[in-house]
Amino acid sequence: MTILNLNVSKKGLVFTDKDGHRLSFGIAFNKIIKRLHSYLIDIELYLLWIIGYIPSHFVRNLLYRLSGIKLGKGASIHMGARFFLPKNITIGEGAIVGDHAFFDGRAKITIGKHTDIASQVMVYNSEHDLSDPTFRAIEEPVSVGDYCFIGPRVIIMPGVSIGKGAVVAGGAVVTKDVAAGAIVGGVPAKVIGERSLKEYHYKLGRPRLFQ
Repeated sequence: MTILNLNVSKKGLVFTDKDGHRLSFGIAFNKIIKRLHSYLIDIELYLLWIIGYIPSHFVRNLLYRLSGIKLGKGASIHMGARFFLPKNITIGEGAIVGDHAFFDGRAKITIGKHTDIASQVMVYNSEHDLSDPTFRAIEEPVSVGDYCFIGPRVIIMPGVSIGKGAVVAGGAVVTKDVAAGAIVGGVPAKVIGERSLKEYHYKLGRPRLFQ
């Protein structure tokens, strides 16, 4: 986030950025508007965090939909989930998201049908460009196919695509695309097997009550 400083000099009000560079009034005004917008986003995130602890799937799902999250029929999100820019998040029919998951949402996140996301999974869309002199953010979409299983405490990094039926072992950090039906694990995640099931028709069980 850009920091805007306001100083008073003999020439009047002087606006500078976080690096001390002087800004014109027009540029400073635009930055002020962006800062106010970011405050509104922070308030929205706080409200979504509170919603995440309402002990009712029906109420949470209703409020999540109102916030812009696209939830398919029968999809459920367990308690404690956190989101950033919910309008970019799509969760498919019958998918289940475990407790305390984090979905970034600064670029599109798409979760497929009947996919099981375990507890404390983190999906990121944004990372800093380490070679850029301004340390700018890079935002890329993430997609997880139908009938996948993402184990607990998995981290999925920006730009990753996970194919249909793939399995990611608990604790893995996924930095590259995962082929359909592959089983991956480790840091960074590598192929450790292949799913024997080739056609998928099952549905996940019901979500846990009051969770």
